[in-house]
Amino acid sequence: MITFWILWGIDAIAALVAIVFFFIGITDGSVSSSNSGMWFLMLAAIAGILLGSLWLKAHDYLGLAKTLLSILAIPTALYGLFLLVVIFSKTRWN
Repeated sequence: MITFWILWGIDAIAALVAIVFFFIGITDGSVSSSNSGMWFLMLAAIAGILLGSLWLKAHDYLGLAKTLLSILAIPTALYGLFLLVVIFSKTRWN
């Protein structure tokens, strides 16, 4: 059960980052009619992962819920780990 909530928290953070970038893109004009479909699909997929995992957990499919959450949580956690290494390694990346 703890693993489910850890994965769900990672996915929720990724969803918040995507929503923030979406609203920043709306204000600066980079989200336009030409790419709004892509943004809609991306935000709908993230919402589907979060809500679908809660639905699966409520219907006693905890293993499937964790698998669904892992689709987004594993790449997000790996990228977060990469950013931590970049920030704290004090290496010149140029």
